Amino acid sequence: MSAANRSQPIKLNRPVVGKARKLKDLMLKSDNRVCADCSAPDPKWASSNIGVFLCLKCGDVHRALGQDISNVLSLTLDDWSDSDIDSMIEVGGNSYANSIYEAFLPKDHPKPKPDSPMEYRTKFIRAKYETQDFLKPSLRISSKAGLESTKSLNSVDNSFSSTSRKHAPEDTREFVGQLNITVVKGSGLAVRDMLTSDPYVVLSLGEQKAQTTVKASDLNPVWNEVLNLSVPRNYGPLKLEVYDHDTFSADDIMGEAEIDLKPMITAAMAFGDPSRHADMQIGRWFMTRDNCLLSDSIVNISSGKVKQEVYLKLQNLVAASFSRGRTPPWQSQRRRSRRRPGSRR
Repeated sequence: MSAANRSQPIKLNRPVVGKARKLKDLMLKSDNRVCADCSAPDPKWASSNIGVFLCLKCGDVHRALGQDISNVLSLTLDDWSDSDIDSMIEVGGNSYANSIYEAFLPKDHPKPKPDSPMEYRTKFIRAKYETQDFLKPSLRISSKAGLESTKSLNSVDNSFSSTSRKHAPEDTREFVGQLNITVVKGSGLAVRDMLTSDPYVVLSLGEQKAQTTVKASDLNPVWNEVLNLSVPRNYGPLKLEVYDHDTFSADDIMGEAEIDLKPMITAAMAFGDPSRHADMQIGRWFMTRDNCLLSDSIVNISSGKVKQEVYLKLQNLVAASFSRGRTPPWQSQRRRSRRRPGSRR
């Protein structure tokens, strides 16, 4: 490979540009500041084709698996090709990779810890990546795919998009599915008026917006309202904003949160028509310090539809608006329609 297609080692104390800059930004996300397999801090290695950051001990196990399964590179010593960086960025880091490779990790099968014996560490990593015991069998990736193992998952994305648009009207081909979002309730919301608030929720996806009704004088509103949004091909996060309705002045923002659609839509794309499958778990969105989750969010097939229940806490709150210092949790349930893959209800 020519020098023009390779990036220099990533030095955290030196300015970096281009794709190396993107890799460094990915490294600095909180869930990538620990090893994907044992949670040891400050990983110095990565598997470029799997898309995870690794400590030295887990990196040694990955290296023993062979490059056809895991291509291990040093973040500080090795030269990274553009394709290596693209692969890491395409996966999105530890949380996204683990949402696939650990989607069916049993509760009684703990992950190794930083000080776990090498024997247990090796057993877990081989089960996770080599035999892929924690993936749905239909999603397992053949080692013959070589360094393109993560591409296999993304190719499902592409085929899903083209299939969903194949017989669609011309004006809907830019969308890959329909989201049906049930805004369930909020609790412990901030006081923005004299003694209470009149909250409502606005959901935004790209240029689309949908809004719930206003709940007058209610700090613990219950909506149970379904809002519908189309999912564009190049979708971003679903943005949730809570406002306090004012009659004689502009409405006050009460807080906001972002919902990452990738874990659910990736799982929905991989499984295709959910009506052909029994009820099962097919994915997971992990709680990290970088998102608004109160707990891990599980993606399930239930009654022939893909569903995900999400509990959120609002961000960017005005400190003076807290009621007794409580952080308002949010529950939003997302479901997917039977015919439009990638939607939620």
